[in-house]
Amino acid sequence: MNIQRLYRLKGTLKVPGDKSISHRCVMLGSLARGTTTVTGFLQGADCLSSFSFFRKMGIAIKNDRQTVKIHGKGLHALSRPEGVLDTGNSGTTTRLMSGILAAQPFDCVINGDASIQSRPMGRIITPLSMMGADIQSLKGNNCAPLAINGGALTGIAYPSPVASAQVKSAILLAGLYARGETSVTEPYVSRDHTERMLKACGADIRTDGTTVTIRPVPELYACDIQVPGDISSAAYFIAAGLIVPGSQIRLLNVGVNPTRDGILKVCRDMGADITLDNERTYGSEPAADIIVRSSRLHGATIGGSIIPTLIDELPVIAVLACFAEGTTVIKDAQELKVKESNRIDIMVDNLKAMGADITATEDGMIIHGGRPLHGAAIATHMDHRVAMSFSVAGLASDGVTRLDHGECVDISYPGFFEDLKKLAR
Repeated sequence: MNIQRLYRLKGTLKVPGDKSISHRCVMLGSLARGTTTVTGFLQGADCLSSFSFFRKMGIAIKNDRQTVKIHGKGLHALSRPEGVLDTGNSGTTTRLMSGILAAQPFDCVINGDASIQSRPMGRIITPLSMMGADIQSLKGNNCAPLAINGGALTGIAYPSPVASAQVKSAILLAGLYARGETSVTEPYVSRDHTERMLKACGADIRTDGTTVTIRPVPELYACDIQVPGDISSAAYFIAAGLIVPGSQIRLLNVGVNPTRDGILKVCRDMGADITLDNERTYGSEPAADIIVRSSRLHGATIGGSIIPTLIDELPVIAVLACFAEGTTVIKDAQELKVKESNRIDIMVDNLKAMGADITATEDGMIIHGGRPLHGAAIATHMDHRVAMSFSVAGLASDGVTRLDHGECVDISYPGFFEDLKKLAR
């Protein structure tokens, strides 16, 4: 995929449904009694992998691309699957499903692609084992494939060393089945889509500061779910609109959950002209139209409690920082090393190839912005967020930016390049 400089982006766009929420729709819809109807579901490779998971365990799911209907049988009605349960590239599916499967009355093996087989699963194996789960890393390296022998669980109070929605959610989903109360305390609040959806389905769940507590209930019950646009997908057009001169973009119906909207706060701190319009509650999630205008940006320091609210957006924020005057420091972002790729090293290496003044640190990056960038050959490492971030960088750089494996964007944003062309006026 070749990207060249543009001189204006104009128009209105509707980004695909939220990836995190779409995953949870399938999981909780399958565990709830009754039919869950989902609109706005993300038709990306990651989320579609969750369908095959539950179909193998006896759940009927109909997907006509406009709506998804999940015919749940209740908390205790999953069937033993035949063969390995394949999560594809989805860390969310791998970790959250481990919490569910740990409590089932059957054994199974869960695995994914090469990226999943290198991502750390010890962070869920440890707390789930404390609850009584029998989970083994078949290669002995705390990574997938995982052998899970389901059985009875007991609630725990778990102080999580990381602010991770995947870790928190795996424990809470296991807590649906555990004897007694289960709680998770994080150093900072991570995204709370699981808690919101559990509550909508009738779970006994409460939040107090950074602690979430769940108690088992006899059943969850189906409810209709509207999925707002994914702010992580909107982030690329937010960034593009800010750095391509003369741009104005309206992004429709984007989720602005306060545990996910860190990119809006950071961009405003950097001097961005961003406004919200038509703010409303969309299902159980807040949403709004986001209006972005090209802006003169300046550097900022990004770290601490805001990091969990924008962890997936940090690659494109690094691109933004290259076009901002002054120095931007990204810190407390060690999680970037254990995503689909080591996003710290990959962003630094590729941005250096484009002429950026950027240095990797142990937990982030230091970027001295304001230097013009030029096109380069970009190694995406099949990471969808890296590919989209460098697509944005290429729009404001001299020459041609060449992405290998541009098709990897389909993991979270099928149609990304087509949507980009719609705004190139």
